Amino acid sequence: MHPEADKLWRGPRWALALLLAALSALGPFAIDTYLPAFSAIAADVGATPVQMQQTLAAYLAGFALMNLFHGAISDSVGRRPVVLVAMALFSAASVGCALAPGIGELLVFRTLQGMSAGGGMVVGRAIIRDLYAPHDAQRVMSQVTIWFGIAPALAPLIGGWLLVGIDWHAIFWFMAALGAALLVLMWRTLPESLHPSQRQSLHPVHLLRGYWQLGASPRFLALALSSGLPFNGMFLYVLASPAWLGGHLGLAPTQFYWFFCISVGGIMLGALCSGRLAGRIRRGRQIGLGWGVMVMATALNLGCNAAGLTHPLAAMLPVGLYSFGWAVVVPVVTLILLDLFPERRGMASSVQAFLGSLANALVAGVLVPLVMHATMTLALASAALMAVGLLAWMAVRRHLPTSLL
Repeated sequence: MHPEADKLWRGPRWALALLLAALSALGPFAIDTYLPAFSAIAADVGATPVQMQQTLAAYLAGFALMNLFHGAISDSVGRRPVVLVAMALFSAASVGCALAPGIGELLVFRTLQGMSAGGGMVVGRAIIRDLYAPHDAQRVMSQVTIWFGIAPALAPLIGGWLLVGIDWHAIFWFMAALGAALLVLMWRTLPESLHPSQRQSLHPVHLLRGYWQLGASPRFLALALSSGLPFNGMFLYVLASPAWLGGHLGLAPTQFYWFFCISVGGIMLGALCSGRLAGRIRRGRQIGLGWGVMVMATALNLGCNAAGLTHPLAAMLPVGLYSFGWAVVVPVVTLILLDLFPERRGMASSVQAFLGSLANALVAGVLVPLVMHATMTLALASAALMAVGLLAWMAVRRHLPTSLL
């Protein structure tokens, strides 16, 4: 924690949470906004549905790759410069997407978008712990998750409006303008939260030693799995939404927002619950409650699919309940993970984001194309991802210091 943290941000916690949520939400916003335009983009650039699915995978692969470095760099040069450079690059890459004449160019610029979009999310987590003690940090992390949840709900709605009102190019021009606006906002308001005495060397040997320390820690890896894989139990429905919502459930592109409202509403309510519980019950008990909700939602999802229920609400509500459980768990698990290596919080956030984003990319590029052809296979894939995350948490819980639980 910064020794003069109380002087760096004098405003209310919710204002900082909103600022950091804007940074964190940019990554998922850049995914969800263009999903309703899949068919229009494919027709315009001569791409197949599989190639369009690969634009998601390319974005997520770039997101995962640079997430490995955003936080480590911020441990050395400071949090603020990394955020500002990331916003500038995101805006430039969005312009490239808008001007892309073919699927090859679109894949390249989507990769560059992904490489820059994660900077705010990764560094934002470290900033929270730089400025706040554990219970207050959990409250801010939960507030960030609440505000963060608004973006994915609005993104497909905005994307659908831009597609219908103008064309698919307007979606990427909008992203470029959003990145530029965030650049100006962060330049004017974001404090530097890393104290000079806490900065780490950028020497390759020092960095490799840090990556090895984190990568060789079973506790760190298990915590990263227990937060990242369960997210994909919900996220695969987002990635498969053109086939799931448009094909299986028969919704028009402008109706996709119903799913995003339900799932994101679950995230926001779960995050609100997480913030309310901070300091009132032990962290381990709160995580257990969240996992209980996710298990119940998974069972309900499998049951609805096995019974052949095809109404959109029967398909969407279990995913929303699952999202609630995940949001109760993830702020606490993330803070425990960061506190395992307090001297390398930026790097810890980077590696966590890298592993989570790598899982996202694999789910988008490999798993979703395999399971998106039937609602039951989607439900089974979601259940499997949740189960692996739960097993990871059960394995690591016994080996964590009681002070973290």
